[in-house]
Amino acid sequence: MEAFTYEPAADRLFGVVHIALDHEGGTLTVSGDGLPRTEIRRSAGAPSESHVPIGTREQGRLTLSVDGADEALRPAKGFLTRRSYRVEVESAARGQIYLLVPDSLGTSRLLRDGRLLGVFTSTGDGTVGAEWEEPKSGKRVEPHDAAVGYALAAAFGTGAEPMWKLTLNALLEMWP
Repeated sequence: MEAFTYEPAADRLFGVVHIALDHEGGTLTVSGDGLPRTEIRRSAGAPSESHVPIGTREQGRLTLSVDGADEALRPAKGFLTRRSYRVEVESAARGQIYLLVPDSLGTSRLLRDGRLLGVFTSTGDGTVGAEWEEPKSGKRVEPHDAAVGYALAAAFGTGAEPMWKLTLNALLEMWP
């Protein structure tokens, strides 16, 4: 995989969102009008896995910063269930927890403190899209939310196979 810039996303709430990924170098940057600059970095020298856009799901080998502030990034290992492909972000400065979790073969839900914000799609062809939920409690999606969501979707992809297929694939991998 080589470094490339995704086609800018046209977000209905936040305008144009720019996403740049360097798989080999282990960096991902999200920016746009009104969005805080968001970066995910893989540690120098960390081995790169081709099936993960940022190159790894190992928590200790990744950092996340939003508008210059470090945030805790905790990707799950990803194995037999869709939920095992979740990625959690804890923003200590904001007192919020984000969760990107697959909900179908191609989409993942973004939650902030357990409340659904929207659904992301990252198709693997360089595009990332978001469909935002209409606020029910008056709490709107904020630029910080969007920046985190786009970064997670681009860095880790969206969606996952159903559990039965993941289990079957794992069993077939062990078959001699």
